[in-house]
Amino acid sequence: MPARDIHVGEQAGRVAEDDTWEQHMDDAVKCGGGERGSRRLDAAFWRESLAPYAKPDLRRSVFDFATSVLAYLALTAVMYAAVDVSVLLVVVLAVPAAGFLVRTFVVFHDCAHGSFLPWRRANRWLGIACGLLVYSPFHIWRHEHAVHHASAGDLDRRGRGDVETLTVAEWVALSRRKRLAYRTFRNPLVMLGLGPIWALMIEPRLVPRSARARFGRTIIATNIALTALLAGLCALVGWRAVLVVQLPTAMLAGAAGIWMFYVQHQFEDVYWERKADWSYAEAALRGSSYLKLPRLLQFFTGNIGLHHVHHLSARIPNYNLQRAHDENPVFHDVPRLNFWDGVRALQLKLYDEDRGRMVTFRQARPVPATVATTPGGAQAASRC
Repeated sequence: MPARDIHVGEQAGRVAEDDTWEQHMDDAVKCGGGERGSRRLDAAFWRESLAPYAKPDLRRSVFDFATSVLAYLALTAVMYAAVDVSVLLVVVLAVPAAGFLVRTFVVFHDCAHGSFLPWRRANRWLGIACGLLVYSPFHIWRHEHAVHHASAGDLDRRGRGDVETLTVAEWVALSRRKRLAYRTFRNPLVMLGLGPIWALMIEPRLVPRSARARFGRTIIATNIALTALLAGLCALVGWRAVLVVQLPTAMLAGAAGIWMFYVQHQFEDVYWERKADWSYAEAALRGSSYLKLPRLLQFFTGNIGLHHVHHLSARIPNYNLQRAHDENPVFHDVPRLNFWDGVRALQLKLYDEDRGRMVTFRQARPVPATVATTPGGAQAASRC
């Protein structure tokens, strides 16, 4: 069933301020309609079938908090204590610290959806606090992420909270200089090596020209708080120790986060449609991958590899995603990737509308340039 011509992304921008996620997702479902096989996925499916999984469990939330935020802070303290013992030891400890920082980001992410704790205000304040640990201003990230959920898989509404992706036709229409820029950006060494510097340390510090005044104020407040925290740490242990401890952890966690976000919506048979034919349900079930990771990696990534479940019902907290997947057959026939599939997906660069799949630069055959410009300007792993 084709989607109606409604700008869900614009609606998201109006409602995302105060955790009104239920209304926002219902609007997206009504807009997207969508069928999967013979079973229609309408709003009743979200409310009835998935409602039991969308209830936060305080005990599970406390455990998640202890094994993410508290574990990250404790291990970071150990790393500061180890600076004078062995820099190599600090670098080694940065690997598990990065894992706990990724888990902290998942808590931040769930708070943005209002799904981590039973209380709206508690979600907001915990999200703000976690935002300082993951270098991200909470309110505008929540806003941008709401737009991402409402427009993922829509070729006409790219550019908000996603990885910039061109179609083959758009690629053919580019000048040589712009092709070189796109090739450079999509290079895994650039995306995963330099990407964390931009996505965590630079881009969240900037106030977009289009941002509402209240978002601008929260970005500035976050920047001031981060500056105060880092200045205090530098005064306490010295700037070299801060650099040795914080930078490797942030770079590793940032690279892992960018890769995770990339493979969630960038794989060979991914769902992309123009707005007139876009379906919210299909975008969730065919445009979001099930990244099946080894158990340890699934722990450190907070179950976010079950991204198809998350995009169908964003109010399900991360610790209920696996159970929701296992107990609902609608989630079983979805794109499934393992770790190495996710690594190979980094080769995919363009979406071929004729073939309905992602392709490499080499596979991109010349086609008539039906689209000369690209929508928006996407920001890679930005606020995602």
